[in-house]
Amino acid sequence: MMNPIRMVDLKGQYEKIKKEVDESVLQVIESTAFINGPKVKEFQAHLENYLGVKHVIPCANGTDALQVSLMALGLKAGDEVITSPFTFIATAEVVGLLGITCKFVDVEWDTFNLDVTQLEKAITPKTKAIIPVHLFGQSCNMEKIAEIAEKYELFVVEDVCQAIGAEFVFKNGEKKKLGTIGDTGCVSFFPSKNLGCYGDGGAIFTNDDEIARKLRGICNHGMFKQYHHELLGVNSRLDSIQAAVLDVKLAHLDEYNAARKKAAGFYNKMFENHLKLETPTISSFSTHVFHQYTLKMKNANREAIIEKMKEAEIPVMIYYPIPLHLQEAFCYLGYKKGDFPVAEKLCDCVISLPVHTELTEEQQRYICEKLLEELKN
Repeated sequence: MMNPIRMVDLKGQYEKIKKEVDESVLQVIESTAFINGPKVKEFQAHLENYLGVKHVIPCANGTDALQVSLMALGLKAGDEVITSPFTFIATAEVVGLLGITCKFVDVEWDTFNLDVTQLEKAITPKTKAIIPVHLFGQSCNMEKIAEIAEKYELFVVEDVCQAIGAEFVFKNGEKKKLGTIGDTGCVSFFPSKNLGCYGDGGAIFTNDDEIARKLRGICNHGMFKQYHHELLGVNSRLDSIQAAVLDVKLAHLDEYNAARKKAAGFYNKMFENHLKLETPTISSFSTHVFHQYTLKMKNANREAIIEKMKEAEIPVMIYYPIPLHLQEAFCYLGYKKGDFPVAEKLCDCVISLPVHTELTEEQQRYICEKLLEELKN
């Protein structure tokens, strides 16, 4: 009998690494070093080595990682930040919370990522940073973004919450892990992420010593020396139990990403050349770790198909149903329908299928057969 299909199978993943995880967590409990304990430092060092980055600053979640980055870079009310309207709200939410003006640039139809050909026309004298979102598991065009950022003296804060482990390939053949190219990189360890903990968690990456110092202080109430507060900060820490889980899972990350890529390859083959489906495009300059496997539907009743899939006990999701510029929370920015037509069109046609480390071929075949059957109707 086939196991139930889940959007993310954390239970199945845990069962394979149960002994390692349990031992690692128990060490923390026995040590009672729950905050900034040895496990946090161990995980930090291992992640720095994995990424090839000088500094990893663990924090409480991916949203904090983004907010603390902007604070450490000195952005303030009245400044402008450019980012994507086709992403989870956290990316733009932190911009608004800091009183910074969020400016959107449309995305590419093929990759879902920032359209770099439109970046320069969005830059004004008030623009201070670009937040490229490496959506669904692959990179924005970081070489071009870095070039534009240097030209206009802008910071680059990479949102790598969905793409940890993916690499950007430069024109000269050099490869760098995402999150290590900009001034900072921000990651979430939410349980469903490719590298996820068993609660909330996040981290910030940088190769700049002074930025790293500010990031650490801001995460700790603006405190660089005990009870000496140089600036206003926040309370944002990765607890030791989550670090213990993450340290075990980090050793399996490449294996997990390979499993996701294999699952995506199976889907691609099953849906190849279908008149009503467009499979994901992989950029020539990026590897893809498939945090999501997202199709575009053409001439199909998406909502009706989703209902039929759910009736067949197949979970599917829409990431994202409403672009950020049309969200009520951002109405004060003055954007209107039609301002970013590619993002708007994507919101109307995308559908994401289960893709995770424990997905079996039997489950995938069932998913594909059911979707293809419904597309005939």
